[in-house]
Amino acid sequence: MPTSVELRQERARIVEQMRAITETAEAENRNLDATERESYDRGEAEFRELTERIDRAEALEQREAEQARPLHGDRAAPRPDDGQGDQSQQRRAAFLQFVRRGRGEMAPEQRALVENAAGEILVPEDLETEIYRSLPELTVMRGLASTRPTTSNRVRRRSLDEVAVGWGSLETGEQTLTDSMPSTPREEWTYIEDLYGLAKIGEDELDDTDVNLEAFVRDSFSRAIAEAEDTGFAVGAGHASNQPVGLFSSGGEVPTITGTGSTYNGTDANAPGALLDDLRRLIYAVPAQARRNGAFLMASATELAISQVKDGNGQYLWQPSVIAGRPNTFLGYAVHNQDDIAAIAAGASIAAFGDYASAYRIYDRQGMTLKRLEELYAEDGMIGFKVRFRVGGDVVRPDRVRILKTAAAGGA
Repeated sequence: MPTSVELRQERARIVEQMRAITETAEAENRNLDATERESYDRGEAEFRELTERIDRAEALEQREAEQARPLHGDRAAPRPDDGQGDQSQQRRAAFLQFVRRGRGEMAPEQRALVENAAGEILVPEDLETEIYRSLPELTVMRGLASTRPTTSNRVRRRSLDEVAVGWGSLETGEQTLTDSMPSTPREEWTYIEDLYGLAKIGEDELDDTDVNLEAFVRDSFSRAIAEAEDTGFAVGAGHASNQPVGLFSSGGEVPTITGTGSTYNGTDANAPGALLDDLRRLIYAVPAQARRNGAFLMASATELAISQVKDGNGQYLWQPSVIAGRPNTFLGYAVHNQDDIAAIAAGASIAAFGDYASAYRIYDRQGMTLKRLEELYAEDGMIGFKVRFRVGGDVVRPDRVRILKTAAAGGA
């Protein structure tokens, strides 16, 4: 008796044969002839038959798995994740059923597992966690910043002075300590924004095994949101524009230093070498504690300009990485590229340096939802999925970073 996986593979071959028939006719700009119509109809019947067989096989396999559990007296032996693990598996199965066939093909008890009060389909928590884990591999800012989960639509922040310390004796009470909270703290909020991504999955992939489909969903959804969130964390305009507060935005309030040059392609203060001097100044504008974990953040074009400049002894200060996966370095500090940052131009903020883990915070709110777009990409043999991802970002310690801003045009 074939397994459900083998039946799915057979059904995928039927779908491929049906697609080949229609593509041949479309390429010749004609309708199906009698032979093709007969083959296509036969494929439709085989597809429906295989679908029923898959459902029966999966149900039987699930029952066999239940029966195979070790018994303890008259009851199944307890497992560490009894109940919770089963429910998690049921949610994933219901979610994959939605991905494959849509809401209309789901049983009411399946919809109850993955549908929220607004009627939206929720991505299972464990799959959502896996998507979050894969994002740092696709983005720059998430790998540098700190992240925290939240269950709110906004997070309150209170402005704090640096913590003060003092020498003294606990027994005699001879300490001189100052309350770190200022007398009139400024109340601020970081808002959680809605980020929408579009992922398209081929009909063949939907017929794949659960394991392969989950991996495909995870990869597709991650890539759909990675680029947009990275842009928001770098240059987002803030809540008024339904975006995170970007590190380089005015709302981030990161201190800047002004470069001596405007374009660094001339002579004297605007010479290419002046850029190296301004980057040195940028490093030492950051507090010593933040420099220990410091790194550069700039556009690829800016790093290219740095890599071509030599010092007075004809030596390159930029050093390429010799280990895969590690960034290049400049003056001993890592250089990360984020290409939404402005390239070298007059009056532009072109580079940052500092400890981003303490300076910038990303807030992830659980509750990723999904909408299936069945007809929009049907002619391409694709199913569209609109994923809603809730995330916020803000500068929480602007003093831990500095931004280099070039001189205005005509200033150098």
